[in-house]
Amino acid sequence: MFLTAQMIISVMTFMGLYGGDVSPIGHTAGAMLVYILPVLILANSVLLVYWLVRRRWLFAIIPVVTLLCCIPYIGTLVQFRSLDKKADAQAGLKIASYNVAMFGRETSGFMAQDILAEMRRQKVDILCMQEYNETSGDKKNSESYKEYFPYMAVGRNDMVIYSRYPIKASKAILFDYTNNSAQWADIEVKGHEIRVFNVHLQTTGISGTLHQADKLRIQNYEVENSRLLSAIFGNYTLGMMFRATQAITVANEKRSCEKPVVLCGDFNDVPYSFVYNTLLGHMVDGFKECGSGYMYTFRGKKAVRIDYIFHDPVLKGLTYYRSDLTYSDHYPVFMKIAL
Repeated sequence: MFLTAQMIISVMTFMGLYGGDVSPIGHTAGAMLVYILPVLILANSVLLVYWLVRRRWLFAIIPVVTLLCCIPYIGTLVQFRSLDKKADAQAGLKIASYNVAMFGRETSGFMAQDILAEMRRQKVDILCMQEYNETSGDKKNSESYKEYFPYMAVGRNDMVIYSRYPIKASKAILFDYTNNSAQWADIEVKGHEIRVFNVHLQTTGISGTLHQADKLRIQNYEVENSRLLSAIFGNYTLGMMFRATQAITVANEKRSCEKPVVLCGDFNDVPYSFVYNTLLGHMVDGFKECGSGYMYTFRGKKAVRIDYIFHDPVLKGLTYYRSDLTYSDHYPVFMKIAL
């Protein structure tokens, strides 16, 4: 029985590791396995202990080989190194990505000002915001934001790139059938131009489904578990398909660029997914390069990593970390890049 379980779990693990290599459109089951890879890794670890305790050395080889193949994936979640504070003091370009969740729709400007203060403290040079709300953002705090970030490029109303360096050109990338979008800006930094992509892809839809279910319960309606699970699965698979096409759109736009590229934003997807692999391409995942500890960027019950900063191999990462700001359901991500 345990051997059968081991074989099934190992096969599912390998399918999860390669599930992000094909589009989820038409391959939903394989794509979904990517999202439970942490559970599968834990199951392999438990079975490895079981085989070792039982002294079944031959059977123990199966989870050992499986776990060894998971090392690159594990590196997208945790890095066993300490943050190099000296590297952060080196000359370079500091980039931040933050989904600000419309600044909580508060209109006093306090939240936007506090976020700006944090960016000043972190000495950020380029700030990419998603779910931006200009009522609480630059229009409410125009002088203070422009004083620190003299340059600004706006995509769709909820996307903005602030910069301390001149923006030479910019473009909004609109997605079909959704309000999500992306943008890029060509920024001249000390005589060199780089293209910065700011991305906000389709959400999972799970939170909205659960919220609707809670409203029904409050109204004393019964919601069957099967119906709820079906709605969650339907919304999640639909979101996966939307994100897949959006990622391909951004990847094609990125591929046509001859300048060094930095790509960041809220992907609403986990490492090793089709979206992650498509947007990463031949770029470098900043966290794997110079991050430390366990990285997650979503503040909700799902402690997952869905916000990223990637860069072309011609650039070099110095530091990568997040700040524990609590103004959104996301944490801001910071990266220092040596040009």
